[in-house]
Amino acid sequence: MGGWAIAVHGGAGVDPNLPLERQEEAKQLLTHCLNLGISAQNSNVPAVDVVKLVVRELETDPLFNSGRGSALTEKGTVEMEASIMDGPKTALRRRFGSHHPFKNPISLARLVMDKSPHSYIAFSGAEDFARQQGVEVVDNEYFVTPDNVGMLKLAKEANTILFDYRIPSSAYETCGSGVESPLQMNGLPISVYAPETVGCVVVDREGRCAAATSTGGLMNKMTGRIGDSPLIGAGTYACDVCGVSCTGEGEAIIRGTLAREVAAVMEYKGLKLHQAVDFVIKHRLDEGKAGLIAVSNTGEVACGFNCNGMFRACATEDGFMEVAIWD
Repeated sequence: MGGWAIAVHGGAGVDPNLPLERQEEAKQLLTHCLNLGISAQNSNVPAVDVVKLVVRELETDPLFNSGRGSALTEKGTVEMEASIMDGPKTALRRRFGSHHPFKNPISLARLVMDKSPHSYIAFSGAEDFARQQGVEVVDNEYFVTPDNVGMLKLAKEANTILFDYRIPSSAYETCGSGVESPLQMNGLPISVYAPETVGCVVVDREGRCAAATSTGGLMNKMTGRIGDSPLIGAGTYACDVCGVSCTGEGEAIIRGTLAREVAAVMEYKGLKLHQAVDFVIKHRLDEGKAGLIAVSNTGEVACGFNCNGMFRACATEDGFMEVAIWD
Protein backbone atom coordinates (compact mmCIF):
# COMPACT_ATOMS: atom_id res chain seq x y z
CA MET A 1 0.00 0.00 0.00
CA GLY A 2 1.14 3.54 -0.72
CA GLY A 3 -0.20 5.25 2.40
CA TRP A 4 -3.29 7.38 2.80
CA ALA A 5 -4.54 10.04 0.38
CA ILE A 6 -7.42 12.50 0.48
CA ALA A 7 -9.08 14.96 -1.88
CA VAL A 8 -11.87 17.47 -1.29
CA HIS A 9 -13.84 19.54 -3.79
CA GLY A 10 -16.23 22.46 -3.64
CA GLY A 11 -17.54 22.39 -7.19
CA ALA A 12 -16.32 22.59 -10.78
CA GLY A 13 -16.83 25.47 -13.16
CA VAL A 14 -15.72 28.76 -11.63
CA ASP A 15 -16.49 32.16 -13.11
CA PRO A 16 -13.11 33.76 -14.01
CA ASN A 17 -14.38 37.05 -12.57
CA LEU A 18 -15.27 35.60 -9.19
CA PRO A 19 -14.05 38.21 -6.66
CA LEU A 20 -10.69 37.45 -5.04
CA GLU A 21 -12.29 37.67 -1.61
CA ARG A 22 -14.63 34.81 -2.48
CA GLN A 23 -11.75 32.78 -3.88
CA GLU A 24 -9.78 33.22 -0.67
CA GLU A 25 -12.78 32.25 1.47
CA ALA A 26 -13.14 29.06 -0.55
CA LYS A 27 -9.45 28.20 -0.22
CA GLN A 28 -9.55 28.74 3.53
CA LEU A 29 -12.56 26.45 3.95
CA LEU A 30 -11.01 23.77 1.73
CA THR A 31 -7.76 23.97 3.70
CA HIS A 32 -9.64 23.64 6.99
CA CYS A 33 -11.56 20.59 5.77
CA LEU A 34 -8.46 19.03 4.24
CA ASN A 35 -6.59 19.40 7.54
CA LEU A 36 -9.54 17.87 9.35
CA GLY A 37 -9.30 14.85 7.07
CA ILE A 38 -5.52 14.64 7.39
CA SER A 39 -5.78 14.60 11.16
CA ALA A 40 -8.35 11.80 11.00
CA GLN A 41 -6.15 9.84 8.59
CA ASN A 42 -3.15 10.17 10.87
CA SER A 43 -5.32 8.80 13.68
CA ASN A 44 -6.14 5.75 11.52
CA VAL A 45 -9.83 6.59 11.17
CA PRO A 46 -11.39 4.36 8.46
CA ALA A 47 -11.84 5.96 5.04
CA VAL A 48 -15.64 5.92 5.11
CA ASP A 49 -15.67 7.78 8.43
CA VAL A 50 -13.23 10.37 7.12
CA VAL A 51 -15.32 11.24 4.06
CA LYS A 52 -18.41 11.63 6.23
CA LEU A 53 -16.53 13.86 8.68
CA VAL A 54 -15.20 16.15 5.94
CA VAL A 55 -18.44 16.44 3.96
CA ARG A 56 -20.41 17.11 7.14
CA GLU A 57 -18.08 20.03 7.86
CA LEU A 58 -18.62 21.38 4.33
CA GLU A 59 -22.41 21.06 4.75
CA THR A 60 -22.30 23.10 7.94
CA ASP A 61 -20.55 26.08 6.34
CA PRO A 62 -22.80 28.10 3.96
CA LEU A 63 -19.99 28.93 1.51
CA PHE A 64 -20.62 26.01 -0.85
CA ASN A 65 -23.81 24.51 -2.24
CA SER A 66 -24.59 21.79 0.32
CA GLY A 67 -26.41 21.67 3.63
CA ARG A 68 -26.69 25.21 4.97
CA GLY A 69 -26.44 27.54 1.98
CA SER A 70 -27.96 25.08 -0.51
CA ALA A 71 -29.38 26.39 -3.77
CA LEU A 72 -33.11 27.08 -3.82
CA THR A 73 -35.74 25.45 -6.00
CA GLU A 74 -38.19 27.41 -8.13
CA LYS A 75 -40.45 27.48 -5.06
CA GLY A 76 -37.76 28.90 -2.79
CA THR A 77 -37.33 25.64 -0.88
CA VAL A 78 -34.27 23.46 -0.33
CA GLU A 79 -34.01 19.94 -1.79
CA MET A 80 -30.66 18.39 -0.93
CA GLU A 81 -29.00 15.24 -2.20
CA ALA A 82 -26.17 13.21 -0.74
CA SER A 83 -24.51 9.83 -1.10
CA ILE A 84 -21.72 7.89 0.52
CA MET A 85 -20.00 4.68 -0.54
CA ASP A 86 -17.58 2.39 1.26
CA GLY A 87 -15.59 0.55 -1.39
CA PRO A 88 -14.42 -2.58 0.45
CA LYS A 89 -17.74 -3.44 2.11
CA THR A 90 -19.23 -5.59 -0.63
CA ALA A 91 -22.34 -6.45 1.36
CA LEU A 92 -22.94 -2.92 2.61
CA ARG A 93 -22.48 -0.56 -0.30
CA ARG A 94 -25.34 1.74 0.57
CA ARG A 95 -26.36 4.99 -1.06
CA PHE A 96 -28.79 7.74 -0.22
CA GLY A 97 -30.85 10.47 -1.87
CA SER A 98 -32.40 13.16 0.32
CA HIS A 99 -35.02 15.77 -0.55
CA HIS A 100 -35.90 17.03 2.91
CA PRO A 101 -34.46 19.62 5.33
CA PHE A 102 -32.08 17.40 7.26
CA LYS A 103 -29.32 19.48 8.81
CA ASN A 104 -26.57 17.18 7.53
CA PRO A 105 -27.68 14.99 4.60
CA ILE A 106 -24.41 13.04 4.55
CA SER A 107 -25.04 11.84 8.12
CA LEU A 108 -28.38 10.41 7.07
CA ALA A 109 -26.71 8.83 4.05
CA ARG A 110 -24.40 7.00 6.42
CA LEU A 111 -27.36 5.83 8.51
CA VAL A 112 -28.97 4.39 5.38
CA MET A 113 -25.72 2.50 4.84
CA ASP A 114 -25.57 1.16 8.39
CA LYS A 115 -29.16 1.01 9.62
CA SER A 116 -31.35 0.13 6.65
CA PRO A 117 -31.57 -2.80 4.21
CA HIS A 118 -31.78 -0.38 1.24
CA SER A 119 -29.45 1.51 -1.06
CA TYR A 120 -31.55 4.65 -1.60
CA ILE A 121 -34.20 6.35 0.51
CA ALA A 122 -35.81 9.61 -0.63
CA PHE A 123 -38.75 11.99 -0.27
CA SER A 124 -41.27 11.20 2.49
CA GLY A 125 -39.64 7.84 3.18
CA ALA A 126 -36.34 9.57 3.88
CA GLU A 127 -38.07 11.92 6.28
CA ASP A 128 -39.72 9.04 8.13
CA PHE A 129 -36.43 7.17 8.36
CA ALA A 130 -34.62 10.27 9.60
CA ARG A 131 -37.11 10.79 12.40
CA GLN A 132 -36.87 7.12 13.39
CA GLN A 133 -33.11 7.49 13.63
CA GLY A 134 -33.27 10.73 15.59
CA VAL A 135 -31.64 12.80 12.86
CA GLU A 136 -31.81 16.55 13.45
CA VAL A 137 -34.41 18.22 11.22
CA VAL A 138 -34.40 22.01 10.91
CA ASP A 139 -36.69 24.57 9.30
CA ASN A 140 -36.12 25.56 5.68
CA GLU A 141 -34.98 29.01 6.85
CA TYR A 142 -31.81 27.48 8.35
CA PHE A 143 -30.50 26.75 4.85
CA VAL A 144 -31.45 30.07 3.24
CA THR A 145 -28.91 32.89 2.91
CA PRO A 146 -29.24 36.40 1.40
CA ASP A 147 -27.08 35.25 -1.54
CA ASN A 148 -29.48 32.39 -2.24
CA VAL A 149 -32.48 34.68 -2.27
CA GLY A 150 -30.76 37.20 -4.52
CA MET A 151 -29.65 34.58 -7.02
CA LEU A 152 -33.08 32.95 -7.13
CA LYS A 153 -34.59 36.35 -7.91
CA LEU A 154 -32.06 36.84 -10.71
CA ALA A 155 -32.77 33.36 -12.07
CA LYS A 156 -36.52 33.95 -12.13
CA GLU A 157 -36.09 37.31 -13.84
CA ALA A 158 -33.93 35.65 -16.49
CA ASN A 159 -36.23 32.62 -16.69
CA THR A 160 -33.24 30.32 -16.47
CA ILE A 161 -31.24 28.04 -14.22
CA LEU A 162 -28.35 29.67 -12.39
CA PHE A 163 -25.46 27.48 -11.32
CA ASP A 164 -23.28 29.93 -9.42
CA TYR A 165 -25.47 31.23 -6.63
CA ARG A 166 -22.33 32.36 -4.80
CA ILE A 167 -21.67 35.45 -6.94
CA PRO A 168 -22.47 38.46 -4.69
CA SER A 169 -25.38 40.67 -5.68
CA SER A 170 -23.09 43.70 -5.93
CA ALA A 171 -21.02 42.05 -8.67
CA TYR A 172 -23.59 40.47 -11.00
CA GLU A 173 -22.55 42.80 -13.83
CA THR A 174 -18.95 41.52 -13.77
CA CYS A 175 -19.77 37.83 -13.81
CA GLY A 176 -21.04 35.30 -16.32
CA SER A 177 -24.69 35.88 -15.52
CA GLY A 178 -24.72 38.56 -18.19
CA VAL A 179 -23.30 36.56 -21.08
CA GLU A 180 -25.12 36.83 -24.38
CA SER A 181 -24.88 33.13 -25.23
CA PRO A 182 -25.31 31.13 -22.02
CA LEU A 183 -24.40 27.49 -21.81
CA GLN A 184 -27.10 24.99 -22.55
CA MET A 185 -28.17 22.01 -20.47
CA ASN A 186 -30.62 19.72 -22.18
CA GLY A 187 -31.53 22.63 -24.45
CA LEU A 188 -32.18 25.10 -21.63
CA PRO A 189 -30.01 28.17 -20.99
CA ILE A 190 -27.64 28.31 -18.04
CA SER A 191 -26.40 31.77 -17.13
CA VAL A 192 -23.42 30.90 -14.97
CA TYR A 193 -21.55 27.62 -14.83
CA ALA A 194 -20.28 27.04 -11.31
CA PRO A 195 -22.20 24.30 -9.49
CA GLU A 196 -20.57 24.26 -6.08
CA THR A 197 -21.38 20.71 -5.01
CA VAL A 198 -19.03 19.34 -2.35
CA GLY A 199 -17.32 15.98 -2.10
CA CYS A 200 -14.51 14.02 -0.51
CA VAL A 201 -12.59 10.88 -1.46
CA VAL A 202 -10.20 8.99 0.79
CA VAL A 203 -7.97 5.95 0.77
CA ASP A 204 -6.70 4.98 4.20
CA ARG A 205 -3.53 3.18 5.24
CA GLU A 206 -5.26 -0.17 4.77
CA GLY A 207 -5.96 0.65 1.11
CA ARG A 208 -9.69 1.08 1.70
CA CYS A 209 -11.34 3.64 -0.57
CA ALA A 210 -14.48 5.67 0.17
CA ALA A 211 -16.33 8.58 -1.42
CA ALA A 212 -19.05 11.02 -0.42
CA THR A 213 -20.87 13.80 -2.29
CA SER A 214 -23.47 16.36 -1.15
CA THR A 215 -25.32 19.15 -2.94
CA GLY A 216 -28.27 21.50 -2.97
CA GLY A 217 -28.54 21.12 -6.74
CA LEU A 218 -29.33 23.89 -9.21
CA MET A 219 -30.65 27.33 -8.37
CA ASN A 220 -34.25 27.68 -9.64
CA LYS A 221 -34.45 23.97 -10.45
CA MET A 222 -37.78 22.23 -10.78
CA THR A 223 -38.92 20.71 -7.51
CA GLY A 224 -38.26 16.99 -7.50
CA ARG A 225 -35.26 17.22 -9.82
CA ILE A 226 -32.58 14.66 -8.98
CA GLY A 227 -28.99 15.23 -10.05
CA ASP A 228 -25.89 13.09 -10.18
CA SER A 229 -24.72 13.54 -6.58
CA PRO A 230 -26.91 10.86 -4.94
CA LEU A 231 -26.54 8.42 -7.83
CA ILE A 232 -23.93 5.72 -7.32
CA GLY A 233 -21.79 5.36 -10.43
CA ALA A 234 -22.63 8.86 -11.61
CA GLY A 235 -21.69 11.42 -8.95
CA THR A 236 -20.18 9.02 -6.42
CA TYR A 237 -18.40 5.68 -6.59
CA ALA A 238 -15.98 3.64 -4.50
CA CYS A 239 -14.65 0.12 -4.92
CA ASP A 240 -11.53 -1.88 -4.13
CA VAL A 241 -9.63 0.07 -6.81
CA CYS A 242 -10.56 3.72 -6.27
CA GLY A 243 -12.93 6.32 -4.85
CA VAL A 244 -14.46 9.10 -6.98
CA SER A 245 -16.64 12.18 -6.37
CA CYS A 246 -17.93 14.27 -9.29
CA THR A 247 -19.21 17.81 -9.70
CA GLY A 248 -20.54 19.83 -12.60
CA GLU A 249 -23.31 19.42 -15.15
CA GLY A 250 -25.32 16.71 -13.44
CA GLU A 251 -27.18 15.54 -16.51
CA ALA A 252 -23.91 14.99 -18.41
CA ILE A 253 -22.38 13.18 -15.43
CA ILE A 254 -25.40 10.89 -15.24
CA ARG A 255 -25.31 10.12 -18.96
CA GLY A 256 -21.61 9.27 -18.76
CA THR A 257 -21.80 7.34 -15.46
CA LEU A 258 -18.68 9.35 -14.81
CA ALA A 259 -17.56 8.11 -11.39
CA ARG A 260 -17.91 4.43 -12.32
CA GLU A 261 -16.08 5.03 -15.60
CA VAL A 262 -12.91 5.95 -13.74
CA ALA A 263 -12.93 2.59 -11.95
CA ALA A 264 -13.93 0.76 -15.13
CA VAL A 265 -11.02 1.97 -17.25
CA MET A 266 -8.65 1.20 -14.39
CA GLU A 267 -10.05 -2.31 -14.09
CA TYR A 268 -10.52 -3.15 -17.77
CA LYS A 269 -7.96 -0.99 -19.57
CA GLY A 270 -5.29 -1.24 -16.90
CA LEU A 271 -4.88 2.53 -16.61
CA LYS A 272 -3.32 4.22 -13.59
CA LEU A 273 -5.46 6.71 -11.67
CA HIS A 274 -4.17 9.87 -13.38
CA GLN A 275 -4.53 8.25 -16.80
CA ALA A 276 -8.05 7.08 -15.97
CA VAL A 277 -9.18 10.51 -14.78
CA ASP A 278 -7.73 12.18 -17.87
CA PHE A 279 -9.36 9.62 -20.19
CA VAL A 280 -12.79 9.94 -18.59
CA ILE A 281 -12.78 13.75 -18.58
CA LYS A 282 -11.74 13.85 -22.25
CA HIS A 283 -13.88 11.03 -23.66
CA ARG A 284 -16.93 10.42 -21.45
CA LEU A 285 -18.54 13.85 -21.11
CA ASP A 286 -19.57 14.57 -24.71
CA GLU A 287 -20.10 18.34 -24.59
CA GLY A 288 -20.83 18.42 -20.86
CA LYS A 289 -18.76 20.36 -18.35
CA ALA A 290 -17.66 18.66 -15.14
CA GLY A 291 -14.84 17.74 -12.83
CA LEU A 292 -13.93 15.02 -10.37
CA ILE A 293 -11.56 14.06 -7.58
CA ALA A 294 -10.26 10.52 -7.12
CA VAL A 295 -7.95 8.36 -5.03
CA SER A 296 -6.59 4.89 -5.73
CA ASN A 297 -5.99 1.99 -3.38
CA THR A 298 -2.24 2.53 -3.77
CA GLY A 299 -2.32 6.03 -2.32
CA GLU A 300 -2.54 8.08 -5.51
CA VAL A 301 -4.69 11.21 -5.75
CA ALA A 302 -5.93 12.94 -8.91
CA CYS A 303 -8.22 15.79 -9.98
CA GLY A 304 -9.59 16.53 -13.43
CA PHE A 305 -12.00 19.01 -15.04
CA ASN A 306 -12.85 20.43 -18.47
CA CYS A 307 -14.15 23.83 -17.38
CA ASN A 308 -12.65 27.09 -16.10
CA GLY A 309 -11.70 25.73 -12.71
CA MET A 310 -12.60 23.54 -9.76
CA PHE A 311 -12.44 24.31 -6.05
CA ARG A 312 -10.21 21.52 -4.76
CA ALA A 313 -7.67 20.41 -2.17
CA CYS A 314 -5.69 17.20 -1.84
CA ALA A 315 -2.94 15.63 0.19
CA THR A 316 -1.02 12.36 0.53
CA GLU A 317 0.84 10.75 3.41
CA ASP A 318 4.22 11.39 1.78
CA GLY A 319 3.80 15.15 2.25
CA PHE A 320 2.18 16.34 -0.99
CA MET A 321 -0.50 19.01 -0.46
CA GLU A 322 -2.35 21.30 -2.86
CA VAL A 323 -5.22 23.79 -2.52
CA ALA A 324 -6.28 25.30 -5.84
CA ILE A 325 -9.08 26.68 -8.00
CA TRP A 326 -7.68 27.17 -11.49
CA ASP A 327 -5.86 24.82 -13.87
